[in-house]
Amino acid sequence: MATKRILGIDPGTGICGFGVVSFAPRMSPKIVTAGVVSTPPHTPIADRLLDIYESINQIIDETHPDEVSIEKLFFNQNITTGITVAEARGVVLLSAKQHSLPIFEYTPLQIKQSLTGYGRANKSQMQEMVRQYLHLEKIVKPDDAADALAAAITHAMMTRIQLSL
Repeated sequence: MATKRILGIDPGTGICGFGVVSFAPRMSPKIVTAGVVSTPPHTPIADRLLDIYESINQIIDETHPDEVSIEKLFFNQNITTGITVAEARGVVLLSAKQHSLPIFEYTPLQIKQSLTGYGRANKSQMQEMVRQYLHLEKIVKPDDAADALAAAITHAMMTRIQLSL
């Protein structure tokens, strides 16, 4: 099995988390990059979406992932927030498709269960599991970047990429 890079995405309009993890046979997974794309509040949504789109394009161009793992949209109260997050998710999906990358989608429940074995894990539990899986000294911050890395790790686990833990 060759080395595989997975771009994980935690979609959002104000903060969109991203993380690229490299998985190689019989090697520990390694972070290539992780962070967030932040867009200023009170900026027109079209401008924010363009910023997210251009930033994701740049991340893909710089890191050359093989696949994209993105968190599925889940919201239960504020439909307005849900719609804008869906729009941000849409520009990420567009960018991935324009780069001919396979896209895999996981619910927050699937991501939490795959990393912790518990679908109601909190943010700190998720951050700690990401730290452990990636053999890091410190937890990844902000939590949106850790969530994106968790999406990448989940895809690796779901597709049985060999993880050396």
